[in-house]
Amino acid sequence: MEVAIVFMFLFAVIFGIFYLFYSTRNKERLALIEKGVDAKIFMQGEKKKSSLTGRIIILNLSLLLMGIGLGVFVALLLTTYSALEEEAIFPAMIFFMGGLGLFLGFNLTKKLDQES
Repeated sequence: MEVAIVFMFLFAVIFGIFYLFYSTRNKERLALIEKGVDAKIFMQGEKKKSSLTGRIIILNLSLLLMGIGLGVFVALLLTTYSALEEEAIFPAMIFFMGGLGLFLGFNLTKKLDQES
């Protein structure tokens, strides 16, 4: 019974956030239109943003997964050819290489953002 209440509360919170976001955005747009601003300003940045956002997500996700794979590989090499403990080196290398991949993705995203 308690789990159902938690899920209902979670659904209500998520619904409330989306409702407030969309209703506020609608009110802002109506206020701008009432002032005489052209409605085309709402569509200018969305086309560029949406195509660039997809590229950024794919780039960061791919670099993260490559970093995790490289972290597993490096950890396997370290445990095979050294006396380091396997329980400590595997999570450390996975997180380190994953973070390195995300950092590289961040820098590449900045360059991609400056180009467009």
